[in-house]
Amino acid sequence: MTKKFNGKIELDIRDSQPDWDAFLDPEAPRDAPNVLVILYDDTDCAAWSPYGGRIRMPTLERLAKNGLTYSQWHTTAICSATRSTFLTGRNHHHNGFGTVADMASGFPGYSGHIPPENATLATVLRNAGWSTFWVGKNHNVPVDSLDIGASRRHWPLGLGYDRFYGFLGGETNQWYPELIEDNHFVEQPAQPEQGYHFSKDIADKAIGFIRDSKQSRPQKPWYLWYCPGANHAPHHAPQEYIDKYRGQFDDGYEAYRDWVLARMIDKGVLPKGTALTPANPMEDGSFVAGDRVRPWASLSYDEKRLFSRMAEVYAGLSEYTDVQTGRVIDYLEESGQLDNTLVLYCADNGASGEGSPNGSVNENRFFNGYPDDIQDNLAMIDKLGSPDTYNHYPTGWAMAFSTPYRMFKRYAQYAGGTADPMVIHWPKGFKARGEIRHQYHHCTDVVATILDCCGVGMPEVVDGVKQSPLDGVSMRYSFDAADAPTRKQTQYYEMLSARGIWHRGWKAAAERGPSLGRGGFDQDRWQLFHTDADRAEAHDLAAEQPEKLKELQALWLEEAKKNHVLPLNDYGAADMAALEYRAPVPAGGRFVYYPDTCEVTEAAAAHTLGVSFKILAEVEFTRDTQGVIVAQGSRFGGYTLFVKDGRLHFVYNFLGIAPEQRLSAPAPTPGRHIVGVAFEKESVSAKMEALGTMTLHIDDQTLAGAAFRTQCGHYALSGEGLAVGRDSGDPVSSAYPCGFAFRGGRVLKVVYDVADDAYVDLERRMAARLARE
Repeated sequence: MTKKFNGKIELDIRDSQPDWDAFLDPEAPRDAPNVLVILYDDTDCAAWSPYGGRIRMPTLERLAKNGLTYSQWHTTAICSATRSTFLTGRNHHHNGFGTVADMASGFPGYSGHIPPENATLATVLRNAGWSTFWVGKNHNVPVDSLDIGASRRHWPLGLGYDRFYGFLGGETNQWYPELIEDNHFVEQPAQPEQGYHFSKDIADKAIGFIRDSKQSRPQKPWYLWYCPGANHAPHHAPQEYIDKYRGQFDDGYEAYRDWVLARMIDKGVLPKGTALTPANPMEDGSFVAGDRVRPWASLSYDEKRLFSRMAEVYAGLSEYTDVQTGRVIDYLEESGQLDNTLVLYCADNGASGEGSPNGSVNENRFFNGYPDDIQDNLAMIDKLGSPDTYNHYPTGWAMAFSTPYRMFKRYAQYAGGTADPMVIHWPKGFKARGEIRHQYHHCTDVVATILDCCGVGMPEVVDGVKQSPLDGVSMRYSFDAADAPTRKQTQYYEMLSARGIWHRGWKAAAERGPSLGRGGFDQDRWQLFHTDADRAEAHDLAAEQPEKLKELQALWLEEAKKNHVLPLNDYGAADMAALEYRAPVPAGGRFVYYPDTCEVTEAAAAHTLGVSFKILAEVEFTRDTQGVIVAQGSRFGGYTLFVKDGRLHFVYNFLGIAPEQRLSAPAPTPGRHIVGVAFEKESVSAKMEALGTMTLHIDDQTLAGAAFRTQCGHYALSGEGLAVGRDSGDPVSSAYPCGFAFRGGRVLKVVYDVADDAYVDLERRMAARLARE
C-alpha cells in the first residue's frame, strides 16, 4: 500500500531525513492469529463422522472436539461460485461467478472476472502484515486466462497470494495432477509407485510454505487457503484406506439415509423430529434426467457390489485426505502455532450427483458421449481408486450423503445443494469446546469472520479502487454464545436458474431443476419452508401462507437486482454456446509446436477431436533415438507418437478401452525426417465415435494404415495438455513409463493440419463443463 512520505528532502542528504515507515511492509496487530481455511469439495454433512456419518475423519473429529461444529452453514451449491465468496466475502454473482468458471458468459454476474471493487481477503491480509499462501484446487481463473500466453493477473499470485501450489481447473487426477507452482507449470515430485498422491503433496507443500516464512520472520502471522482435490472425482485413494471401508455400505443408500438421520439427531446436529425428505423430491419431476436415483432394491447383485465399492473408495479418499491434512495440524501443534491459529474446516457444496445413476470407472466416457457398460465397470471393481480408473459413485450416494435434504450439488434452491459442514477451531480465541452452533450462516460470512478475528477492517480503498461492502456477517459472536440469535438476516440463492431465498427462519424455493425449462420464470412453482421448525425443508407451506411466500419472492428479486443475478439463464447448450468465451484458437487450420515449451492446454491446442487431421513432425534421428515426439491426453483418452526399440509407433487410446489402437513401422535411418500420421474421418457413430482411416507416414512413404475410431468430446479430464518431446502427466500408452522424454536425437517442430469437419455435441459439452467443477 502506498503511504505518505513524512521525511525531509533537501538538496544535500546531510540536511535530509529518511522515512522508512513509508516503504516497509506493515506489521500485523500484536498477537494476531494465523488463519488456516481447509476447503473440501463435493461433501455434505451426512458423510462425515463429526456430523454422524460413516466416513471417519480423525483430524476433523479432533478439531471439532476442541472447537465448534456448525449445523446450519451454507454455500452456493457449486464449486467456482462458493470459492469466489471465500476469495472476496461478496456474493458469487457480485464476483462474476454466477456459475462454474467454464461456463462464463458476457454478463456482469457471469463473466468469471472478479471486479476490482471486490478486493480479495489475501490482498487485504497481505497489506495488513500477513504472509499469504494457497495450496490445492483453484477453479477461479477466468476461461480467457487459462492458457500459458494469457495474463496472470487473475491467477493466485495476482489475487494477493505470495505463493501458490496446485491446479487451476475443477478437478485433477490425484495420482497424476496438472501442477502449477506460483505462475508456471511444474512436474510432480514423485510417481504413484513411489508413494505420490496429491493430498500428500499439498500437505508437504503447505508445511514448507509456513516453515519457510517462519525461518526469517517468526513473529509474522500467515493465512493459508488449503484446498484438497478431494472429494471431487476422480476418487483416488491408497488401497489400505479403501479396504478399511469394505462392506460398510452394503446396506445401500436408502438404508444409509435412515441410519445417518438417527445419528445426526442423536448427536444434536439436527433437532428431534427432523423428517426425511423423499428421494428425487421435485414433485413435477423437473430434475436433470442423469440425476435420478435407481432404487437399491432394483439393482442386480453385481450392481450392488459395484456401487458399494464406489462408496468405499469415496470414503477412503476422504479419510486419507483428512489424515494428510492432520499432518499440517500436527506440525502447527509441534511448532507451538496451533493455539493461535484460526482453523475453518469446511466443504464447498453438497455431495456430487455427477456420477450418473450407474456410476463410472472412467468419467471421460460420459464426456465423450460413450456410455458406461456395467460389465466393463465390474471388470475394474478391484482397481477402483487406483491409477487405472477415473471413478465416481452413482447418484444414489449423493442423495445419501445429503441426508436429510432434497437433492444435492447444483440444486441451489434446496439444502441438499447448499448445507455443508463447517468446524471452527481457535483455542486462544474462544472458551467453548466440543459444542454445536445452530445459527444460520453462509460462505459469504467467512471473510467477515476472518477479518474480525484478525482485528483488520475492510479498507474503503484498495489499490486506488473504492471497495464494495462485504456481503457477509462475522460469525465470531457465536463462538462463546451458543444461544445467541442468528445475526444473518437474508441470503439469496441462484444457480443455473434454480432460485431460493432464506430470510429470518423462512425459505422460499423455486421448483426448477438445473438446465431445464425454457423461460417463463414468472410461472415457476414456488415452495415455502419454515426452516426454524423444519430443518430438512420437508413440509411445503406455500398453500397455507401465500402472503409470506409473496414477501420472499419479492425479496429474492430485490436481492437479485442488487447482486447482478439477472438475467436468469436456462439456455440449452446450443444457445449457451453463443454466449461463451471463444479461445483464440480456430477450429481448423495449421498449428506449429516446438519442444522444450510448456504443455498446451486442450482449450488452446489444435483441436483433433471428431475431425480429420494430420500430425507431422520434423525429427533428427540417430541409432539411439527413443521417446515421445508428441502426445496429448492420458490413459483415459489421448494419442501419442513415439519411438521405442527401433520402431516408430502411433497409439490412439480411445477412452482407455483396450486394446490400444496402434500403427508401427521401423524407425527411419539416422538423419532428418518427416514422420507422422493422417486421419481421414468418414462418419460419426451413434456412440459418438469418429470413424475413419489412420495412416502412418515417414517422409513421402505410407508405411501402415488401419481403421481407427477417435473421440469427439474431450481428451483432458485433468488437464493433460499437448506436449512435444515428452508425455506429461499420466501416460497415454502402456508401452512406456511416465514422461518418456525424447532422447538420442532432436524434435525440431510438430505441425498439425486440422480440417473443419468437426462434429460437436453441444449438450454433452455443457454437461462436461458442469461436471468438472
